[in-house]
Amino acid sequence: MMPDDITDPLAMHCKYWSSTYDDALTPLMITLLRVYAAKTARSNAIFSRHGLCQAEFDVLASLRRTAPPHTLTPSDVQRSVIITSGGLTKILRQLEMRGLVTRSTDISDRRIKPIHLSPSALPIIEQTMQELIADACSWVKSALSEAEMRQVTALLGKLLIPPA
Repeated sequence: MMPDDITDPLAMHCKYWSSTYDDALTPLMITLLRVYAAKTARSNAIFSRHGLCQAEFDVLASLRRTAPPHTLTPSDVQRSVIITSGGLTKILRQLEMRGLVTRSTDISDRRIKPIHLSPSALPIIEQTMQELIADACSWVKSALSEAEMRQVTALLGKLLIPPA
C-alpha cells in the first residue's frame, strides 16, 4: 500500500469495505464529515483565542441573536443549541463565573432563572463572530461562487426536512 492511500478515505473505503460503498452516498457522507472537521478545527482556533469553547460560543451567540437586553430562559437556550440540560447547566455556570452571563429570577415564576448576556460578553462575542465570518469568507469564497453557495445551502437544507 502506498502511503498516499491512507490519506484518501474514499479509495480506502472502496478498496477495503466495498460491501458498504455506494458511488453517490459514500463520497457525499465522507466529504460532509471532512468539511465538518475542517470547519470545526478552524472555528475552534478562533474560539480558543477568545477563551471560549464551541458550547460557550453557541450559548453566547444564542443570547446575542435576541433583542436587547439579550435574555432567554434556559429552555429557550437549550432549544437553540445542541446540548443536554446537564451540559447547559455546566456551561452556564462557567459563563456566569467568568462574568459573561448573569441569572435572575422571573417574578411571575420563581422556578425560571432567565439568562442575560452581560455587557462584558458583548465585545468578546462581537469580535469572535467577526473573526468567524472573516475566516468563512476567505475559506468558502475562495472555493465557491455565490451561486454555488446558494445551491449547496439549498441542497443541504433538504436534508434537514424530516421524511414524510
